[in-house]
Amino acid sequence: MSIHQSPISRRTVLRGLGVSLALPWLESLAPRAMAASATATGAPPQRMAFLFVPNGVHLPDWTPQPLGYAYDLPHILQPLAPVQEDVTVISGLTHDKGRANGDGAGDHARSASVFLTGAQPRKTDGSDIRSGVSVDQVAAQSAGSATRFASLELGCEPGRSAGNCDSGYSCAYSSNISWSSESTPVGKETNPRFVFERLFGDSTSQSRDKDAVRREVLKKSILDFISDDAKKLQSKLGTNDRQKLDEYLNGVREVERRIERTDDEPKISVDVDYPIPKGTPDDYGEHIRLMCDMIVLAFQTDRTRIATFMLADAGSNRSYRQIDVPDGHHDLSHHRGDAAKHSKIREINRFHVAQLSYLLRRLKSTPDGVDGNLLDNSMICYGSAISDGDRHNNENLPILLAGHGGGRIDAGRHIRVAPETPVCNLFMSMLDRFGTPVDFIGDSTGRLTNLQI
Repeated sequence: MSIHQSPISRRTVLRGLGVSLALPWLESLAPRAMAASATATGAPPQRMAFLFVPNGVHLPDWTPQPLGYAYDLPHILQPLAPVQEDVTVISGLTHDKGRANGDGAGDHARSASVFLTGAQPRKTDGSDIRSGVSVDQVAAQSAGSATRFASLELGCEPGRSAGNCDSGYSCAYSSNISWSSESTPVGKETNPRFVFERLFGDSTSQSRDKDAVRREVLKKSILDFISDDAKKLQSKLGTNDRQKLDEYLNGVREVERRIERTDDEPKISVDVDYPIPKGTPDDYGEHIRLMCDMIVLAFQTDRTRIATFMLADAGSNRSYRQIDVPDGHHDLSHHRGDAAKHSKIREINRFHVAQLSYLLRRLKSTPDGVDGNLLDNSMICYGSAISDGDRHNNENLPILLAGHGGGRIDAGRHIRVAPETPVCNLFMSMLDRFGTPVDFIGDSTGRLTNLQI
């Protein structure tokens, strides 16, 4: 085993038995890193992630009352208190192409397909699906060659790729938010172990599977196989970087342990209306957090700079017994003004936001660059393309933008845009800050002008 490049650089990789482990930002490597993974000014690269939740939210417990800084945190958003200064609440955005526009029922399928595309999906449950290229793939097609993976697509529900899932709309619409072309949804991975192996496997898929089997037989950690390289590298690093590298490797090992515990735990009966893939945690919150850890690791090691994550598929009727809500989410969303259902919906919404808070805190606690962190150099868009689950409306959507975009987003505010402002105007602004500007995306009419004062 040997260090992948010599002298050491930002793209230094530790290798061994089908494993390649890219390194986080280390000051000792920074001077030779500029050309490989930083922008022309020497700043760390930008990252983008998009998180989708289904069935809308209970807006009265979501929307802050004042605009500007130091906005209040309503019940649903209270888990964001530790990172409030990093989160921008954007009220008033609309996805017009999520509306029927003459196509009749099927709001949930449209809400997923339009979320990142801003394009009206063709109503079909056959193979002639059509939507638009999603914002993540616009960026990936332009800048994805800079990293091992152009993008990373994750989810917690496997969904289906064909068949009728919503009033004549193909299941491909309900199960995907990432589209590489008008007719090609990008499938998501729902098993944390497979994501981990994909990120850190070092060969073709066939040999990678064999390597994983060999490591499983040997019952060794991935870190065991790169220990020689790690020891050699440690001797070349300064004190602070040695500590950072130790913390990073310990973090990788902790994720391994959690995945191992998931595999070892006996399966229990769970009240869900879809099959749980083998190897995923029985606890939904742990499943989400493991996927969040995959995003953090992927960003930290520069495996990719672009990710999407469906916390649940469109129209999901998952129950939430872990927060004492045994009812199905979709059933509850048709609340008809029932106060008891409102109360349960807001707890589901708060649960989802708590998982977002976990991701943001992990990003914020991960150093990036000389004196920053991953959240400083990221843009994390979270939300739904349905506003109220009972009305199935697509205006005044619940949208959050977390992170500082490398200092180009004045975060920590509640801002309100003009009615009917397309969500794609936000995407245009994000693409600008990511370094991949375009003339339009979906139904965009311009850019948001109030993300930075």
